[in-house]
Amino acid sequence: MRRHNLALVMHHISQQGPTSRARIASALGLTKATVSTLADELLRAGLLVELAPEPSPGVGRRGQPLALNPEGPSGIGLEINVDHVTVCLMDLTGTVRHEDVLRADNRGRSPRQVLADSAPLVRRALELGRADGLDVMGLEVAVPGIVASDTGRLLRAPNLGWSDVGLGTLLPQVLDLPGLRVGVGNEADLAALGELWFGGGAAWGDFIHVSGEVGVGAGLVFGHRLFRGAHGYAGEFGHMTVQRRGPLCRCGARGCLEVFAGQEAILRAAGLAHVPGTRHGGPPGSVTALRTLVQQGEPRALQAVEGAGEKLGIALSGLVNVLDPDTVVLGGLYAVLAPWLVRPLTRELEHRLVVERDVDALVRVSRLPGDAAARGAAGAVVRRLIAEPPTDRGPQGRRDGGGTTG
Repeated sequence: MRRHNLALVMHHISQQGPTSRARIASALGLTKATVSTLADELLRAGLLVELAPEPSPGVGRRGQPLALNPEGPSGIGLEINVDHVTVCLMDLTGTVRHEDVLRADNRGRSPRQVLADSAPLVRRALELGRADGLDVMGLEVAVPGIVASDTGRLLRAPNLGWSDVGLGTLLPQVLDLPGLRVGVGNEADLAALGELWFGGGAAWGDFIHVSGEVGVGAGLVFGHRLFRGAHGYAGEFGHMTVQRRGPLCRCGARGCLEVFAGQEAILRAAGLAHVPGTRHGGPPGSVTALRTLVQQGEPRALQAVEGAGEKLGIALSGLVNVLDPDTVVLGGLYAVLAPWLVRPLTRELEHRLVVERDVDALVRVSRLPGDAAARGAAGAVVRRLIAEPPTDRGPQGRRDGGGTTG
């Protein structure tokens, strides 16, 4: 019961912002004495801080608002994708304290090789967090593949060429941080959570977040919760068939959405060679170069983007007809290309939805086009800290031993 009540207090403050003990007690139906005891424990653990007393027109003691501690425990998100690795350090308030990107072509490379290249970015985030007084208490890894929800094992990532990889076990070994708590999740799922927690998702009701990368994925958020499916595999949107006898996809099937609307497919159709890390800018051949061409009205580039929008609209119409979401959110590459992608996409939706919808209101553009998955991954660690407050930490709210793993 005590741990449950500690989590209730943390959750309430995370949702409402700084507030007094009396207001917490009233909102949660607990006694003021109980809330005071819980608050003192959370303060000692470094999870909360007391702010300056609230102004009061009357006499008597003024309440001191409690807030999440921005210098307390924190989390790191690591997104491993086909052409980049992104690291995000986030404090308990959800503020991004550090972000770093490594552009690299990760196809044909072993998981251990890619993780070894990722290690300096993670270590730097740990060092910067330590310098700011943050205690990094977990790492969540976002990967573009199918992840078993019960074990966190990466079962298959076709665009990376990986299968049956225990990333949660391998990563602490490569980083030489064996005590760091590591979680693994699907990149599109974590991008959807990033949008829910830190973008516009909280106001968009039930939504489908479509991640445009080298691969194409979808995260399904219903009732402000991620829908994972019976086995955790929901959202493999890029492998919906949009042309039965179409080109061969890396998954082994033909005519998948990904081969028409994935990042490489669009660049190739526009006459541009793919460059690793294109979503984050780069030399000719990048998404930056593609955007410049469509802004200039270059016919081949416009045709490539509009063709991808049509195929995306065909596939999305099936999802919308089945799931009936409030909103479809375009993320990643699709957010960057939205000014030219949305019209052909919505045109297909208008023709294919079985129930008439205002498609202009249905489709929204992500507010986190470049780092939704990394933020969602870091946010997953922070959310766990709020749901399971680590009050058994050492003096001054540090874990016993004072290290960065535990």
